[in-house]
Amino acid sequence: MMIDWNEYHKEIGARLGELMKLSPDTVRGYQTLSAANSKTGKLDEKTRQLISLAVAVTTKCDGCIVVHSASLCTVKRP
Repeated sequence: MMIDWNEYHKEIGARLGELMKLSPDTVRGYQTLSAANSKTGKLDEKTRQLISLAVAVTTKCDGCIVVHSASLCTVKRP
């Protein structure tokens, strides 16, 4: 079965909203970790998203694949 990735991306967003209601500390912790990672300056946003996408593909996490693919599409080029 083929997945409609655009629709799936919307579903993931809705589910993250549900997770935020159920466990706000968990979501805030993840956001804090992600924000701290971006502040180091060791890796640019594109490289971090490519690594995240590689991990998502390796672990076969469809939700992670769609989120990180979408993020890559919004990364500004230098």
